[in-house]
Amino acid sequence: MKISASIYSNNKEKSLEALVRELDAHIIDMLHVDCTDNEKVFDDIRQIRNFSSTPIDLHIISPTPEKYIPLIEELGIEYVSFQYENLKSLPVVPSNTQTKYGLAITSATPIHVFEQAKATYSFVMMMSTVPGVTGGVFNHDSFQKIIEFKHHYPTTQIEVDGGVNDQIAFILRLLGVNAVVSGSYLLNHESLGAGMLSLHKTPNGNGKTAFSIADFVTPLKYLPVINSTTTDFKTILQTIEQYGQGFVMFTNTEGQLTGIVSNADVRKGLVKHLANLNAIKGKSLINTNPVRINETESVADMVKLLNNLNFIVLFLPVVDSNNVLKGAVLLNHLTRV
Repeated sequence: MKISASIYSNNKEKSLEALVRELDAHIIDMLHVDCTDNEKVFDDIRQIRNFSSTPIDLHIISPTPEKYIPLIEELGIEYVSFQYENLKSLPVVPSNTQTKYGLAITSATPIHVFEQAKATYSFVMMMSTVPGVTGGVFNHDSFQKIIEFKHHYPTTQIEVDGGVNDQIAFILRLLGVNAVVSGSYLLNHESLGAGMLSLHKTPNGNGKTAFSIADFVTPLKYLPVINSTTTDFKTILQTIEQYGQGFVMFTNTEGQLTGIVSNADVRKGLVKHLANLNAIKGKSLINTNPVRINETESVADMVKLLNNLNFIVLFLPVVDSNNVLKGAVLLNHLTRV
């Protein structure tokens, strides 16, 4: 997951050049620049180009941002997002350009507004605080909105801006977010290097966190779940293939988790019956006591649970106090560089 440093969130009175050079020394991925209908922002970008080749991540809040496209093209700005709620109409962006354009939306805006942009816009910017205001508090609802967007637009890149700290960055990595903007947390950290490291680091499983598993669980509607009475091998294989997540979960008529079958379980079954594959019984593949986690537990609890396992899991079923299946935490994105 890439880190985009919001350069106007600097409260340490460093010059623009000193700040950017320090960020570059720590190999920052992008420099985030907010433009609230202010052409002078492009003077800062022009200055940055004199001593840095780090990609610019420009966020424009204006009813008519298309007026800045000539400047965007002149400066070769790599990433540009337009704030949807301020637009008079969706700007037509150049097709023969190296610039990647995105649509920024607030927590209150439904994701379907991206439908009109999906053909020509490369990414969405999820605003989890008030656009253009530094130091805001991350909106918990953003997690589920990200999950929803990812399932409707699986090939579209997702960037998140607003209130991102180390705990939130870890959850966003779990959700497959491609980039985050960090302002106050990173630039006003006691040590810029330590701040950047913490945004990439997995929590150690100690201490309290502000979020429970329920905040960022992937809900059942996006997951492979079948009734435990349906255990034929063909259905299991077809369900795993259909969802492409490498597993299927089973529930009884009360919705309680009764077991799982993973790719590893299928492989073991195949190896065991190599001489007669027709002898494989789906029921024999089911792990009836899988690792699971309660929806009320925290990120720290989850990390501690994973660290105590002597095997690797790529997902965790999430249940309530009655073992009713609520969803799953998908862990495969943590392996992505």
